Amino acid sequence: MLDALTGFVVVGFAIFIGWILGRTGALDAHARGVLSTLVFWVLSPALLFTVLAQAEVSVLFSSLLPVSASAALAVIGVYAAVARFIWRRPAGEALIGALAAGQVNANNIGIPLSLYILGSAAYPAPVVLFQLLVLTPVTLSILEVTAGGPFRLSSIGRALTNPIIIGSALGVAVSASGITLPTMVFAPIELIANACVPVLLISFGVSLHGQRVLSEAGSRAEVFLASGLKLLVMPALAWLAATYVFGLDSAEVLIVVVLAALPSAQNVFNYAQHFGVGEVVARDTVFITTVGCIPILFLATVLLG
Repeated sequence: MLDALTGFVVVGFAIFIGWILGRTGALDAHARGVLSTLVFWVLSPALLFTVLAQAEVSVLFSSLLPVSASAALAVIGVYAAVARFIWRRPAGEALIGALAAGQVNANNIGIPLSLYILGSAAYPAPVVLFQLLVLTPVTLSILEVTAGGPFRLSSIGRALTNPIIIGSALGVAVSASGITLPTMVFAPIELIANACVPVLLISFGVSLHGQRVLSEAGSRAEVFLASGLKLLVMPALAWLAATYVFGLDSAEVLIVVVLAALPSAQNVFNYAQHFGVGEVVARDTVFITTVGCIPILFLATVLLG
């Protein structure tokens, strides 16, 4: 219990420092963009490589992945059905809201929380792979079609050349091969990887400054539905599946519930901005779930830890 509380304090302090830097203007939107680019292209791939290269293959391809994937797909389906058949929203808007409900921030928030609360940064890696290899190409293809463009296999190609995917794939390859890399090779990568978590959290804290949520009345129902599915329904489904379908032990149940309770992925807002659809729903859901996941995660560690 004390370890979990310490994890929340460590993560929260780094985010708070970022918020202060954003509020005082020491780091502005341009600086945040630079940090995000650094994290995306260098720090996150290095971290995932070092984590996965030292991880047990059994963890990467265990039943944790199907539990997390099934919970995500379930809430995505529920939101999409409500948005399309009850609210009659366009396909693009329904898709963005569905992703906000079911796609978790397994990288920016999941890695540091997993490291400090669960004791290993490896647990979110299978979820990252699932989202980037399955959800991302499908999402980009549908959004391109709804935007008036043709279906393109390049969407799948872009996902496979994602630096995070490449770093993860190389780490899995090293782990599966049983090779122990020489210190001269591994140590420089580990040095860069160690900068990932603090930079991620500080950058995220900067992004929280100046947020205004629920400012548009027409999108509040979608935001509330997506946020409720993300914070409450998805962790509950993960617990049910882990306990009664897959029969996981108590430690594994806690892992999948924590992963399911992570906030909505910021990538969803990036997709919404790029295609000009569902921006308000994505932005507000990401913010609400990021703040709201804190008590949910704490409750999960108390009840299941």
